[in-house]
Amino acid sequence: MTPSTRSLPPFPWDRLAPAHATAKKHPDGCVDLSVGTPIDSTPAVIQQALIEASDSPGYPATFGTPQLREIIADWYKRRRNAGAVHRDGVLPTIGSKEFVAMLPSALGLGPESMVVIPEIAYPTYDIGARLCGAVTHSTDDVDAWAGNTATKLVWLNSPSNPTGAVASKEYLTTVVRAARDVGAVVASDECYASLVWEGEPAASILDDDVCDGSHEGLLAVYSLSKQSTMAGYRAAFVAGDPALVASLLEIRKHSGLMVPAPVQNAMIAALADDRHAQEQRARYSARRVQLVEAFTRVGFRIDHSQAGLYLWATLGEDCWTTVNTLAELGILVAPGEFYGPAGQRHIRVALTASDADIASAADRVSQQDFSSSLPV
Repeated sequence: MTPSTRSLPPFPWDRLAPAHATAKKHPDGCVDLSVGTPIDSTPAVIQQALIEASDSPGYPATFGTPQLREIIADWYKRRRNAGAVHRDGVLPTIGSKEFVAMLPSALGLGPESMVVIPEIAYPTYDIGARLCGAVTHSTDDVDAWAGNTATKLVWLNSPSNPTGAVASKEYLTTVVRAARDVGAVVASDECYASLVWEGEPAASILDDDVCDGSHEGLLAVYSLSKQSTMAGYRAAFVAGDPALVASLLEIRKHSGLMVPAPVQNAMIAALADDRHAQEQRARYSARRVQLVEAFTRVGFRIDHSQAGLYLWATLGEDCWTTVNTLAELGILVAPGEFYGPAGQRHIRVALTASDADIASAADRVSQQDFSSSLPV
């Protein structure tokens, strides 16, 4: 099967253009809370590391420098309770999205393969399956695919984008065991793991308690875009099964998928410094408090959202109705429909705006009467 652009759905955010146009007409301007793009400055320690490595005339190592791979492995042990990660089981990637989109193809999946994705999910999991012609099955029910040998890849996302839900260790363990029974790879998108606001920390798929100390068939994906405000650097990495990583490395060598050397040096600085991540976390926490208070005060219900950079909110109505109402207030949010049919009555509200814009959005929401939208 030859994939083409005709087999792909329209890019979701293009459909927000009318609401965006409405929001921009607001006299106080548009507050864009529709995407999770960091807006705070990249920490100085990271910028300096980039500058220091800017004289890089040669090609960088696709595998990453030994120092980068070592510090990634150490970070997993120190921050994610994954002591068995070896530097041969890690690989830097050009952001996490390209890895998510290309993984099914890199694993050699095709029309006879099934890719399991969460019921409410980041759209690129589905896109990656479409690109190689695989079948997508959207479900959170392990029993729906357990025992099915057509299952070749299972995507997990905890904390979830968009809902902010955090999967329990028990659920992760169940997924790992079921996947191993049918020989499927489990890929866990853990990009929001440092941003848990309520409850227990988010466990990694590589957590010793989850995987019984073995990373066979497992891959964990992490990005520095959120925790270190490095989205523009396209700095991410994958860790897990050394055999899987080795096969992915060969494909990336042939494809020329190399993280630039200055970015690799910046990643080392970011992973060695916890302070900047803690400071950024505090900024997001303060913004979250303001938006939670404003939205709940006027009748929104916020579901899950115990982690991540979004509020998964609802008035119990069609998501586009809510999107358009908020656009009239100059606030742009993402419709839950972007993340699957189960999100039809929710909106995703991002915390990634300046303190002034967050305060403005909270004030506009607080002054609006949403009573006509609330269920009787």
